Amino acid sequence: MNLTFFKYQGTGNDFVMIDNRTKTFPKQNTDIISHLCDRNFGIGADGVILIEEDENSDFRMIYYNADGSETFCGNGGRCAVAFAKQLLIIDNKTNFVAVDGPHFAEIKNDIISIKMIDVDTIEVKKDSVFTYTGTQHHVELVDSLDNYPVFENGKKIRYSYNDPGSNVNFAEMIDDATFRVRTYEKGVENETLACGTGVTAVAIAMHKIRKTNKTQINLPVEGGNLKVSFKENNGVYTDVYLKGPATFVFKGEIEV
Repeated sequence: MNLTFFKYQGTGNDFVMIDNRTKTFPKQNTDIISHLCDRNFGIGADGVILIEEDENSDFRMIYYNADGSETFCGNGGRCAVAFAKQLLIIDNKTNFVAVDGPHFAEIKNDIISIKMIDVDTIEVKKDSVFTYTGTQHHVELVDSLDNYPVFENGKKIRYSYNDPGSNVNFAEMIDDATFRVRTYEKGVENETLACGTGVTAVAIAMHKIRKTNKTQINLPVEGGNLKVSFKENNGVYTDVYLKGPATFVFKGEIEV
């Protein structure tokens, strides 16, 4: 079959976007998803996102990692919102649903803000923090991010967690409102240029361990800049928003 696709990226996190409102995409075939994401033999992407109709919201977002595993992706969610606007499904505000539940999002001055899930379970360890922001995240502070072996250490830590494992974020404190982040993503099994759920986890983790008392955090990543804001009450983080750009790259057709 010939498949029409759209390519989007959010701070370097890139995705193959598919309008699946006709439900013709073979979702159970993980080989096709892996092929689409293959940077040598396919289109090349960190993941595949399907947009489908939903009875109770504007649309349903279905996200697959490059290995075919399903999860939630924050930057993918922002790209899905931009894609839904391109498809004329929404205007500048939307309520949509993903694997982790409902989300609100807004487009303003080409910046897309997406409301993330509330975070109430944060495990503080000796040298790291583990939390769930739509998917699993390990957060660790390091001194020099430029020279840090993100791939090697990220891979080790990723597999130290029980199935399905964890994404691994290494953060460097720039000031009390700015934390630079590099992320090793499970499912991609490599460092990516950005991770939306990852920077969300970093912002919340840094607030939890009192490296900052700010509730609006700047998070430079390899592919650009993201922002996270939240409210905190008795250790529960609500009104969590991930903000950043999402850009259309190109449209194409591929035989699968």
